Amino acid sequence: MFKRKCKITFISHGATVHTMDGIICDTEKYPKINEFGEEEIEKVCEYLENRAVTYDKIYTSSSARCTQSAQIIAKLFKKEITSIDLPARNHGEWSGRSYSDVFDEFGPEVIIQKPEGGESLEDFNKRVSDVIDKLVEENKGNRIIVVTTTDVIQSAIAKTLNLDPVSQFKNLIKTGTLTQISYFEDDWSSIIYSDYMPI
Repeated sequence: MFKRKCKITFISHGATVHTMDGIICDTEKYPKINEFGEEEIEKVCEYLENRAVTYDKIYTSSSARCTQSAQIIAKLFKKEITSIDLPARNHGEWSGRSYSDVFDEFGPEVIIQKPEGGESLEDFNKRVSDVIDKLVEENKGNRIIVVTTTDVIQSAIAKTLNLDPVSQFKNLIKTGTLTQISYFEDDWSSIIYSDYMPI
């Protein structure tokens, strides 16, 4: 029987002006979530409240859009939030452009490469994996929430499912959704649900 170490509920931040327009954005301070994004996170809170499950800790990536979303969730559980070093992928010169624009110019497989001034998908995935592994080790026996960006959640899913890099971005994660992964002993993990959007 598998012994669970930690259960993480990943919550993607609420919508921003950039996410609604499909714009790649790496900046930490801007944009914050918009009115629709606030509504998304309020629905997430309603879902969590109705489930009546307690969480031991709430972590957040440090960007404004993640922190703002986490603060709304933290009020529900009356808990402090802990900021972690888990930023979105650094897209370098692609930042400010849309994925469709980048794909049209370079082809879809360019997504795994390292853009000028940015990081490769391989480096990004390793960075995300290292942070999640540390969180799991620090939270044995706990249920935790991690509020972060959609690409971080895609990376966590890709590791669990052992997806090839090109397929990683075919697993759509929308803003204001929940993805839950259980982590077990012997470096094994299982997705409970993915990209769940409360209505």
